[in-house]
Formats: sequence, structure tokens, C-alpha cells
Amino acid sequence: MQFMIIRKADPDTEAGTLPTEAQLAEMMQYNQQLVDAGMLLDGMGLHPTSNAARIAFRDGEPSVTDGPFTEAKELIAGFTLIKADSFEQALEWVRKWPEKNVDLELRQVFESEEFGEAYTPELQEQEAAMRERAAENR
Repeated sequence: MQFMIIRKADPDTEAGTLPTEAQLAEMMQYNQQLVDAGMLLDGMGLHPTSNAARIAFRDGEPSVTDGPFTEAKELIAGFTLIKADSFEQALEWVRKWPEKNVDLELRQVFESEEFGEAYTPELQEQEAAMRERAAENR
């Protein structure tokens, strides 16, 4: 199972305040523990919404709104993608998060087989080829 740990934005992240060396070192240590446990898949921080855009589609037509998004209650500052044997195991790791004052959200990622018959062998093959090509972009 894969899970995304979503790091919620706060006034500091929305102001573009960068982490200190100590904060980066703590996060690096946490990530290294996830690597050592064979669980870390990916993770990244996001720029503030002042450098973002929201795109809403209505009847197939896009409408673009530039950030910042001050009216939004919950914004994302980053994510960590992990694999775990269960929700409980993932939650156990989230409880070890190095920041002392932060809001996180833990969400399970859909696995291909959860889409049932709609996810045909042809679509599975197409996705596998796409993921292989996308990996070349890294």
C-alpha cells in the first residue's frame, strides 16, 4: 500500500520562509529512517501559493486564478510518499514526524486493482508504458 503524508501549509510556508539548517537536518534524518525501513518513495516541498495558479474546469472550459489563495482554509506545503503494510504502520511513522507544530494528513493512494473491470488490460499496459517513459524524465 502507498500513502501520502500531506504537510499542510501555514503562515511561514505561505510567506516563503525556508527551513533552517536544523529543520532540514531533522527532516533528512526522518527521511533516512524511512529509506532504511524500505518505505520512502518520494517527497517534496512546494513553493507558496503566491507562485501558483488554480485551474477550474466548467463544461470543459478552463478558468485560471492566480495565487495567492488567501480565502482557502487548507493549503499544501509538501508531501512525502511512502509504502507501508497497513494504515496503522503508516500512521505510526507519521507520529514520528520531526516538526513539533505542524498539521499533517495521511491519505492512502489508490492501487490499480481497486479500479476493477474498468481498468482493462489495455489501460494497464498503457499506464505501465507511460510510467516507464516518465521515469526517464527524472
